[in-house]
Amino acid sequence: MFDFLLIPWPWLGVPILLLGFLPLIKGADFLVDGAASLARRLGIPTLVIGLTIVAFGTSTPELLVNVFAAISGSTDIALGNILGSNIANILLILGVASLFSAMKVQKSTLTLEIPLVILTALVLWVMSNDALLDGNGKTVIGRIDGILLLVLFVFFLFYNFDLAQKGGGELLLTEANEVEEHVKPLSVAAALGLIVLGLAGLFLGGKMVVEGAVVLARLAGISERVIGLTIVSIGTSLPELVTSVVAALKKQSDIAVGNIVGSNIFNVLLILGVTAVITPISVIGGAQGDLVFNIAVSVLLLILAIAGRSSIRRWSGVIFTLGYAGYLAYLFFV
Repeated sequence: MFDFLLIPWPWLGVPILLLGFLPLIKGADFLVDGAASLARRLGIPTLVIGLTIVAFGTSTPELLVNVFAAISGSTDIALGNILGSNIANILLILGVASLFSAMKVQKSTLTLEIPLVILTALVLWVMSNDALLDGNGKTVIGRIDGILLLVLFVFFLFYNFDLAQKGGGELLLTEANEVEEHVKPLSVAAALGLIVLGLAGLFLGGKMVVEGAVVLARLAGISERVIGLTIVSIGTSLPELVTSVVAALKKQSDIAVGNIVGSNIFNVLLILGVTAVITPISVIGGAQGDLVFNIAVSVLLLILAIAGRSSIRRWSGVIFTLGYAGYLAYLFFV
């Protein structure tokens, strides 16, 4: 399994895991800059750039980690990465961001997108409970499930475009304008160069993170599921963390909240869909609790947004961050 990186001693897995986040995150940054600049050169509308390249860019670390985990057969890391990222996105990232500033939640986000996050969490739970629902002895998220998730993702993209065209996509339009301000005026050659560098960084970083995570799990006697739920998921969620905190500080709460909501939907429908198509994902017993907790956290987001009168307030941030601390304590000490 370790032939690509040629890890001579198992203890090197720890620094390789941590160092892997650098090319992974920087690669995503290069990919977004290069792709956005190339799209501008080709005359692609800014709104389209915002809806596709930027939204996809913050999810590429999770995608590459899951692809490598699927190829290497470490499906516990793949599922743990998605569940851990979605839980961390709400409890850790929204929690920390709302401590800096209360964040307004758009009506469409409250009535449509957050319920869609809950729905995707429920769909994932159903797909992960074959043994319970139809009596099969094996619980697997199979290739058919992965195809279904990808079909739902296509419908989600169409929904976003339709929402923006009808003038109801305030968040999408805001994100598009943000992209417009930060697109670098690069030549076609320079943009392509950044894209290549970005893909190379993602490839190298994704490989390092997965290889290091497996070695760390074996050294510490911790399951790959827990490593995926914690270290890997937090590391791959760093782009969302930085984006949401900066947006909160700039009082651009639409971006902070929408970034998390959109990322959670992307994670389940696109990334887990791609992973399941590559290889079926076996769902171990411990993951069932994580699946239920993912649903509960999504419902909590809706409840606190309503209780805060269409806002995620600082007291909600305290609840979120304490909840995440409790979740980590449960994973490592229970």
